[in-house]
Amino acid sequence: MTATAIGPGGGLVVPPGLGKTLVTAAQRVTFKVTGEHTPTSSTFEVVVPPGFDVGAHAHVRSEELFYVLEGELDVLAFEPLVRTRDSWHGWESPSGQRVVRATAGTLILVPPGCPHAFANPTGDPVRMLFQASPPPDHERYFEELMDILGSGGPPDHDAIEALRLRYDIEQITPLRHDGEPRPDDTEAALDGAVPGLDGTEAGRDGAVPGLDGAKVRRDDTGPRPERPPAV
Repeated sequence: MTATAIGPGGGLVVPPGLGKTLVTAAQRVTFKVTGEHTPTSSTFEVVVPPGFDVGAHAHVRSEELFYVLEGELDVLAFEPLVRTRDSWHGWESPSGQRVVRATAGTLILVPPGCPHAFANPTGDPVRMLFQASPPPDHERYFEELMDILGSGGPPDHDAIEALRLRYDIEQITPLRHDGEPRPDDTEAALDGAVPGLDGTEAGRDGAVPGLDGAKVRRDDTGPRPERPPAV
């Protein structure tokens, strides 16, 4: 069965599993509704692998909506007291908001200008619905990112940064992967390591691929962060 438009002026039916699918180094994104169908928003189904952290970021123009279908994500959507550059997981808003654990059925609405982030701290993939308005910025971002990662050789970090700027993405904290522990302020200052994207294929060693080959140093001696409250 294919996606079906229901007559002139009617709606659109997209059956399960259908839609253009892009597999990046760290996410699987299926286009469900695009700017070709509506001028209001792009809608994607996203599979977030274990250990993936999108990093805190913000958009000047875009409004976004996230709805967790299966699994659990750590999420935030607020302006913190301090925008630390190494990690968003300890952020707190002036009113006392902190990171929460979004379980299946949780919806997150992000207005323009609001810092937001999500990460999969569990051992299972998470499936979510993601909507970005207006189209087609996020459609083009995903497509052009695949072009950069599919060009062969080391990732072009300048091209990735230019892509983010072109499509209204202000990256505040690093995008990370594969369950490596987050550095604390001291470790981040010593390392200076900011993971980026690479085109490594997932699945060869059972791990989510690296983002630029730079690893966040592992420190198993310190306490583990507490699980955020569930919603």
